[in-house]
Amino acid sequence: MAAQGGAAPSTYTPTPTKKTQRSPFFSDSDVDWLRPDGRGFHQCRPAFFRTGAVNSAAGSAYAEFGNTKVIVSVFGPRESKKAMVYSDVGRLNCNVSYTTFANPARGLGSDNKEFSSMLHKALEGAIMLETFPKTTVDVFALVLESGGSDLPVVISCASLALADAGIMMYDLVAGVSVSCLGRNLIIDPILEEESFQDGSMMITCMPSRYEVTQLTITGEWSTAKLNEAMQLCLDACSKLDKIMRACLEEAASASQD
Repeated sequence: MAAQGGAAPSTYTPTPTKKTQRSPFFSDSDVDWLRPDGRGFHQCRPAFFRTGAVNSAAGSAYAEFGNTKVIVSVFGPRESKKAMVYSDVGRLNCNVSYTTFANPARGLGSDNKEFSSMLHKALEGAIMLETFPKTTVDVFALVLESGGSDLPVVISCASLALADAGIMMYDLVAGVSVSCLGRNLIIDPILEEESFQDGSMMITCMPSRYEVTQLTITGEWSTAKLNEAMQLCLDACSKLDKIMRACLEEAASASQD
């Protein structure tokens, strides 16, 4: 049964830093730069979640972060179709794909093998695979609209879908990304910002256990920027986790009524 994950999107912006003035986008710029959607550099987009989005699935979730819209379906555990030697742990299969209308350039919808592999790595450490030996859990993520920071949204939504399916997990997995543009760090970048970034960082973690399940970094980073970006991501993940848990609690309450 579908359950609403809150009447309105919730914010999960990390705790503001002590800086009172915003540095310019480019080091040689005379004009202060504003993000296209009007957010502050360390301000995340409002997050909206809903579980039970796909009735035919064992569990599912829908996530909307600004213009980024994702739906994830979970099937299983079910007997693996592949002939495999008996194993004490189960198997996780992940697939991330885009609709043909997800990107500004129409007709580019397809499976994303890189994102599928990264989704698997982010979730595998959080799932109690030993609870479903010799069976497979399939996670299918579909990006309905690509608005930036697609992968962390997919990972967070997939974690919620697994919980909705009743899959035993050590903790929920929340994902957040940060882009480096010039001297500035911007959290939860949109598509336009990602196209101009000098570097990027994505962290997925189990906030309650304070364990990182995946860390990806591109570009060149100074030690100071690296530490600042990691703290921004971890702080935002912790707050995003609370929104995800609130969604599950509302779903559980609705099912009892």
